[in-house]
Amino acid sequence: MITVCLEPEIANLVVETVERMPWLVSSSSFEAYVSAARRPYIGLQLKSAHGCIAVVDFDQNPEQAVESTKYLQQIFANKITIIALAASHDPELLLLAMRAGCSEFLHKPLDLGALEDALLRLQHTWSNPAGRIAPVGSILSFFGAKGGVGTTTLAVHLAMYLVQCHKKRTLLIDNNPELGHVSVYLGLDGARHPFHEVVKNVSRLDSELLHGFIAKHPSGLEVLSSPDICGGTKNLNPDAVAKTLEFLRSEYDYVIVDCATMLDETNLAVIDASTRVYLIATPEIGAIRDLSRYVDSLMQIEYTTEKMHIVVNRFSSRYAVSVEQIEKAIRLPIAIRLPNCYTELVRSVNLGEPISPKQKSEFAVQLVKWANTLVGSTNTVAAPISKKEKKSMLAMFF
Repeated sequence: MITVCLEPEIANLVVETVERMPWLVSSSSFEAYVSAARRPYIGLQLKSAHGCIAVVDFDQNPEQAVESTKYLQQIFANKITIIALAASHDPELLLLAMRAGCSEFLHKPLDLGALEDALLRLQHTWSNPAGRIAPVGSILSFFGAKGGVGTTTLAVHLAMYLVQCHKKRTLLIDNNPELGHVSVYLGLDGARHPFHEVVKNVSRLDSELLHGFIAKHPSGLEVLSSPDICGGTKNLNPDAVAKTLEFLRSEYDYVIVDCATMLDETNLAVIDASTRVYLIATPEIGAIRDLSRYVDSLMQIEYTTEKMHIVVNRFSSRYAVSVEQIEKAIRLPIAIRLPNCYTELVRSVNLGEPISPKQKSEFAVQLVKWANTLVGSTNTVAAPISKKEKKSMLAMFF
């Protein structure tokens, strides 16, 4: 339960009314309007709720109320019901609220009976099998602390392993503004399957239209590419990106987004929509310096580190910056360490053939573990390895 810009007495009445429903309720009250530019702290308990109800005051500032409504829809995807509250009976205000996404409109002074009726309608919708909230997939975004740390390689392999090891319906998006390498690494022609075209058509997007944009890899992985031309591309609209990802997560178990390094508005929209944000670096001083700056910037923007996961690629105890030094520099624990299999991976990229999870490879073993962790499985697909290889990989993965 969320209230936005309501007077404290009214907010308390709203929460008390909701708590009388047969639901386990967590609540939060925002005294000011919220938006992508004025992000409040929203705890994990609220974010993980099966459904959300918000009451937004449209009297103080209708334009900011609309911003708040759209922002909450973005944060809670398709599991939020928003109720507008206002003293005015102006039809234009009612239309404005409905267009913004409010499904109910209540007048001041607040009629608790009308609120209870709205809650009963919502309970009926939630209890009706046809009206239950659709399953929501996970969005995993990948950001390199700098170029050349293996971000695309990891995104490609993790996406493919989710398909091959766990039969998860997975979409891999190349969100680079131009000349991304996802299609190249998979040996696909991505020219006719660009992500930016899907975003441009979000207002009419449905499953059938989406199918026409998707490229399919022989593994079963589905792909949206970046433009394969140099120059002439325009930045994507952040709101359109957020709406597109909201739709895609209802179509897939996992949506993996390979992003460019910069923290522009488009990538911030991706981060907002993400279930997890993987920050990739290698254990050398330049990458760690950039990773530290990256984490600092995200902490200032997001106010929380709960969705950030640090991945150190090409890790080797020899000549590398130590784990302790890295964690001290970034003030976050390393979530995943991956072995240095550079030569093996360069070969796979040049062939356009990702390493199979069944292949006898340290890299494949660790990526299978990563995929297993995401789906909560102990499934092992990679081929058996020798005792010597097992010993060398101890403590490689957390």
